[in-house]
Amino acid sequence: MSLRVGGCRPVGRQIGCQAVGGGSETRIYTPPMSTTDIKAAKTRSTFRMQCTVSADIQAPPDEVWRILTKADDMVRWNSTLTSIEGDMELGGVVRMQVPEAPGRTFKVKVTRFVPNTEMVWRQGNPVMFLGVRTYSLAPNPDGTATRFQMTEVFSGLLLPAFAGRLPDFGPIFEQYAADVKAESER
Repeated sequence: MSLRVGGCRPVGRQIGCQAVGGGSETRIYTPPMSTTDIKAAKTRSTFRMQCTVSADIQAPPDEVWRILTKADDMVRWNSTLTSIEGDMELGGVVRMQVPEAPGRTFKVKVTRFVPNTEMVWRQGNPVMFLGVRTYSLAPNPDGTATRFQMTEVFSGLLLPAFAGRLPDFGPIFEQYAADVKAESER
């Protein structure tokens, strides 16, 4: 992972560095935050809505990754899910149900899968209505702790029509991050 200082910009409490020419973002570990510091950040414009949460987890990235990618055990520790099944691998399809939408099954495709680092889920049509969720892990310098980050971006021409029907993702994301932290540290 290389770092190009010229493209660095603060992103909340983290620093994100964009490679010159629009390359992929590099995540850098920043000092630990407490559980009470788990706060979601939300932004919204007419055709784009984003929610991001991060948490420092006192476990190595491979342990956090194992928890994030083991669907058959997720409902036990994840209070933001009622069911989940599928293949958490590149090209895999994951089906899940959440308390905020009883009886509705969300079907997402895994479009990026870099073990111990990043996983991206997509659902929808990029022009009309698209949801993209990105899970990112960055180790601290000695590898004993991990910065977990989850970002969901909704976009598309139909977002203004659907936005009022979407739940407030802030508290849901904060709870999810707290659940991931608690399970990873137990």
